[in-house]
Amino acid sequence: MQRDGSVQISVVDRERWPDLERLFEARGGPKSCWCMVWRAMPDRPPRADGPSRKRALNGRVMSGQQVGLLGYLDGEPAAWCSVAPRSTYKQLGGARYEGVPDDSVWSIVCFFVKRTARGNGIFDMLLAAAIDHARDNGAKIVEGYPVDPDSPSYRFMGFVSAFEAAGFQHVGMAGSRRHVMSLRLAG
Repeated sequence: MQRDGSVQISVVDRERWPDLERLFEARGGPKSCWCMVWRAMPDRPPRADGPSRKRALNGRVMSGQQVGLLGYLDGEPAAWCSVAPRSTYKQLGGARYEGVPDDSVWSIVCFFVKRTARGNGIFDMLLAAAIDHARDNGAKIVEGYPVDPDSPSYRFMGFVSAFEAAGFQHVGMAGSRRHVMSLRLAG
């Protein structure tokens, strides 16, 4: 999808599942949540443990649903961004946009960058690729839910300054820590 030096960003699909699995199960990876905590799960597994969440995410990927992007550094999976239609997530505290149907609003919910890959600008590349991916799939608005740098929680959702640098505008708060920020997409 996007290349910058030794960084490549790709949509997670059936072929990329083994790479996502390897990234999430690596040391420090999000193997307990499998990025399912914020996703709407009408088919919620009986137990919300790591293996159940992994099966749920795998089911979505295998059925062709949008779940996110993988960032590769020197050919190895090194980063993740959860980006999908907002309707596929639980209520995140997002805004309503007059004249924009709900299915045209996408959410950027979570990031994970391996410690060894940090400092290479991969977060900013993932954020830019997530915006492009949402636009390419019909989004009119992209929302993010970042926090301030001193926040004791939700840091995996990104920081306000990164979203501001990408052109997002503050539209509200979701709880006491998460900002709701949106970017209106042209064309």
